[in-house]
Amino acid sequence: MYSDDRSSTPATGATPLLLDDAARLRAAADFVREQDTSVLLARVLPGLDGPELRALTDRCRFAHAALLVFPADEPALRAQLADCGLTCDSAAQPSVVVRDRLAARHHRDPADLDVRILRPGVIGPCGEQRAVEVFALALTPGSGSDLIAERERRQDHEAHLAFDVVRPDPLVLRGLLASFAGRGAAPDGGGYNPHEDGTVFYFTAPADTKTVYGRVELYACGDHRDVLGEHLAGGAQPAEGPAESLLRMLTGAWTTQALATCAELRLPEALDRRPGAGAAELAREVGARPECLATLLRYLAMVGVVAVDGTGYRLTGVGALLAERAPSSMRALALMYGGPFYRSFGHLTHTVRTGQPGFEHLYGENHFDHFAGRPELSALFDQSMAASAAMFDPLPDHPVLTAAAGAPGGGRTVVDIAGGTGELLERVLTRHPDLRGTLLERPQVLAAARARLAAGPVGARCAYLAGDFADVPPEGDVYLLSRVLHDWDDDRCRSILRYCAEAMSPDADLLIVERLLPADGAPSLATAWDLHMMCNTGGQERTADHYARLLSDCGLRLVGHGPLPLGARTLHVRRAEPVRAEVRKVSPGEFVPFGR
Repeated sequence: MYSDDRSSTPATGATPLLLDDAARLRAAADFVREQDTSVLLARVLPGLDGPELRALTDRCRFAHAALLVFPADEPALRAQLADCGLTCDSAAQPSVVVRDRLAARHHRDPADLDVRILRPGVIGPCGEQRAVEVFALALTPGSGSDLIAERERRQDHEAHLAFDVVRPDPLVLRGLLASFAGRGAAPDGGGYNPHEDGTVFYFTAPADTKTVYGRVELYACGDHRDVLGEHLAGGAQPAEGPAESLLRMLTGAWTTQALATCAELRLPEALDRRPGAGAAELAREVGARPECLATLLRYLAMVGVVAVDGTGYRLTGVGALLAERAPSSMRALALMYGGPFYRSFGHLTHTVRTGQPGFEHLYGENHFDHFAGRPELSALFDQSMAASAAMFDPLPDHPVLTAAAGAPGGGRTVVDIAGGTGELLERVLTRHPDLRGTLLERPQVLAAARARLAAGPVGARCAYLAGDFADVPPEGDVYLLSRVLHDWDDDRCRSILRYCAEAMSPDADLLIVERLLPADGAPSLATAWDLHMMCNTGGQERTADHYARLLSDCGLRLVGHGPLPLGARTLHVRRAEPVRAEVRKVSPGEFVPFGR
């Protein structure tokens, strides 16, 4: 899952058109293993902004890469798959959609083409169950299939990327089709496969797509031939012109405020109690004017937060995340982005002109101090940080933590530096009962963390240390520094890292969690957060090479990095050699208080 390869660029360059089938299979499998859904969507559809990218990531998951191969027969295909490290125990199924496409392109009777599908499984970077979708047309002597094979290998018409739609319904499907079309992806066929009871929607990728795959598939389980008909007719939504694209971007702030209002009114909770309720009934529940709430609900339905259900509304999977008690709730994040951070973004021009964060310019102090003096706002900020805790799901299985847990004698200690209310540390200690933890945080945050963790199964193995970056304890075997460095400029990052280096023993490991800017400038969630950090904290997102230079300045070295959900990465860091000689002592003037 985690490698020491410093490159986060997928191996898309490994699939030139004239590779033999075995090489193409290996390249496709490597590609599938490496991809993060949000990063890949941003490459497939350049220009996606943060909110729209997150919405698409919530509604679909990268599932497979597909290619068409030409074996002598099915046993030969399975032998070839085995040579590539791919196995598939299930029986091959007919592919009606690809058969019909081949027949149309090569002017053949579909009945003469027996196209089969196999889907050998591949594990994604965070443990996701994915596949390489292999279409196979057997090379039958005298059938002319060798001519088809020659042309198809050159053009690679059937090679594509596929995303599975999460909880498909007509509204969600139409919204996804519109999003793809609005980003320049052109409808390119599709079909319903009765053998699998699934509907596929094909697109030609935009001209500026950042992968070598020229086609994209959306797969929805079930029979959605009504929506498919609109797609095949090109009716999902015409591609936007420049004015339409700009208008959509200009109105993005309306979506932010609509989501924040939905959360503030506790509309998801009301819909959970009364699914299918109309605007008038919901207005009584949340204390709103019926006609005004109806307008808001229409907008929320358009962006996929609620769905029309007869004469009323119900929550979608996206909307459910705005409920306070939902697993991985994003309610606090909606209130932060629609509240203090929304207002501070109104001063982005000032930030770009002067370098001063818009938040500081608006409120007269940095956002850490501003929140610290306002307990309710501080609690909301801590909750908003926890809203992205899903990115931590694979981290407890990092080889560094697994090795520490399995070390002879046990009793290894994990130190979470500025770890908030302990979400990450709790996951690590839950996964590894032999580890102990220390949470280093500001006193006011530590109190909330202690109350939360003490009631759970890891409380007895967790120590609490009130302090700041200067107080990093020396007894750690593994140190965690999650979503901290992007809050600060380079000089302050060096100060923080030097405190870590001073505390670390020669055998200690440091795991840093951050989003990485793509080295090639491709769109990513990190690009959006880079703007956010500049305007609100004075910090920034960085490339892997940028972090490597900062670490080197502090007597540390970047061993490697691996992917996490939501576009994040785990950076594995160790002391550089010689251990002590390269680490400069931190002077008192470099004191950096916590800002979490």
